[in-house]
Amino acid sequence: MAYALGLHSFADIFPPLAVPIDPANICMMGLRSVDDAEHHVINELGLDVYDMQRLDALGVVKPITDFLNRVAAAKGRLHISLDVDFLDPEIAPAVGTTVPGGASGREAHLIMDMICDSGLATSLELSELNPYLDVEGKTAALLCDLVGSLLGQKTLKSHKKGE
Repeated sequence: MAYALGLHSFADIFPPLAVPIDPANICMMGLRSVDDAEHHVINELGLDVYDMQRLDALGVVKPITDFLNRVAAAKGRLHISLDVDFLDPEIAPAVGTTVPGGASGREAHLIMDMICDSGLATSLELSELNPYLDVEGKTAALLCDLVGSLLGQKTLKSHKKGE
């Protein structure tokens, strides 16, 4: 994210971006383990961040709806970067650094369903996945289901009155 924002910490590693992302166009959800330097940058840039404590208090619907409405109002498009460690390690163990208290499968599916329904998604990146640490393909199966939700596969079909 620091590179995409055009922060100078990557100057010796990658070429600078011609057009870095505007911090106002970022929404980060599900953070649980943020070091002091990251906290400083987040606060300095005024990033829209919902850590798991805030999501537990608010739920995921309002923050996602608000962000999707902002993107739609700006006639923007959406890139999703799904860090696997956003998910609770009980349901997605295939990450190098597990931190308990991540999103549940239901929350993750709801988020993907909402993004799909918005029609704003253009790309998806899955990161922080270490398949060697997976347990019987548990994480891989969940990620396939989440990508399916993002692409329109519904976990529950809509029911009409009387069905």
